[in-house]
Amino acid sequence: MKPELLLPAGNAEGFFAAAEGGANAVYLGLKKFNARGRAKNFTIRQLQALLVEAKKRNIKVYITLNTLIKNSELNELLDILYALSQTDISAIIIQDIGLIYLLRKYFPKMRFHASTQMGFHNSLASSFAEKHGFERIILARELTFPELQTISVKSKVQLEIFTHGALCYAFSGKCLFSSWLGGMSANRGMCRQPCRRKYE
Repeated sequence: MKPELLLPAGNAEGFFAAAEGGANAVYLGLKKFNARGRAKNFTIRQLQALLVEAKKRNIKVYITLNTLIKNSELNELLDILYALSQTDISAIIIQDIGLIYLLRKYFPKMRFHASTQMGFHNSLASSFAEKHGFERIILARELTFPELQTISVKSKVQLEIFTHGALCYAFSGKCLFSSWLGGMSANRGMCRQPCRRKYE
């Protein structure tokens, strides 16, 4: 199977840059529920326009709904999932395990991937993903190459790995450092990236 080159698109300019760079697919977030809450991101209407361009260029579009969800946000989340179900997105990327239930019960045709923030780092996790309907898992960034090889031999779902980008202070984004310093939770899309600062 030919590898897929997947690039981030935090705004429309990012999408076109990824397209010009040869991306087979992009991942991007809406205004809520994505781990890059400080990026420009997209409204549903903007997403629909971008999907037209993506189709012309034969580029897949994955939507990041990869934050932890609170009970008070479930109705809004369901509205977003419904809106997404009416589009031609290729899949959504999730962190919160509760979304598995919502997707399988209410939106069974929607494809979904496990975010790296779910921390999947062994073959058992791959088996869990297969059992619960994941099309792909984005593996933990801390894995060694031999570990990746072992998982790839046994996995029956697609695997994705980061080949470039930040390596979080704690295990695959499960970091409380930003939240502890100033109440800006990485798992709620507001990481201030304190791990990149200089300390004495």
